[in-house]
Amino acid sequence: MSIQITIDGQPVAAEEGHNLVDVAAENGVYIPTLCYLKGHPCLGTCRVCSVRVNGHVAAACSVPVADGMQVEVETTELADMRKALIEFLFSEGNHNCPSCEKSGRCDLQATAYEVGMMVSRFPYRFPVRERAVAAEHIWLERDRCIFCQRCVEFIRDRKTDQKIFSIKGRGSTAQIEINTELADAMPPEQVREAADICPVGCILEKGVGFNDPIGQRKFEIQSVRERALGDKKK
Repeated sequence: MSIQITIDGQPVAAEEGHNLVDVAAENGVYIPTLCYLKGHPCLGTCRVCSVRVNGHVAAACSVPVADGMQVEVETTELADMRKALIEFLFSEGNHNCPSCEKSGRCDLQATAYEVGMMVSRFPYRFPVRERAVAAEHIWLERDRCIFCQRCVEFIRDRKTDQKIFSIKGRGSTAQIEINTELADAMPPEQVREAADICPVGCILEKGVGFNDPIGQRKFEIQSVRERALGDKKK
């Protein structure tokens, strides 16, 4: 059913129940995301898509649109909130972009540029998490993981539907784990899918490394905002 909502005071037509992030993008309004993937169930783990809906702060990826909904995206308070969330992700991991295999293809890096981050306002923790290299085709740079859980929920064994990746522990002890037996059974295209679905340089395909030369990396060709909005211009 067709409904109408407002985004930053502008009327927007939408289909009832559609995801707010997608509705906004279709109408030229960019809402940054890191855990959300169009066409997949909402995870709501990163909160980088925080907006105000009917006066209350909410993760836009978790909001199905409803008639008369009032949405605020581009306010100074909300923009700083989203920026702070990105800065926190940088401070709680080790993200040395110049030496990272995924530089230029990293969603966290690209989103940081988009929100205007220069340096984190939070103290850097520099965690030490042991790499996982036992799997035949995948290695994990655990200290880059932002715990978005994309891999946990969307990359599964194709025969049994078992999870290949998981999160072990809580707080400062949390780390990503991999079931090496299931990982070794992954076909090559699923290995690449796992590496691509990771928004940072945590899941890497062995034997590939720096496979995209400067000038051909996706966010140097088109920004994360441009990719989210397609041909729409705000």
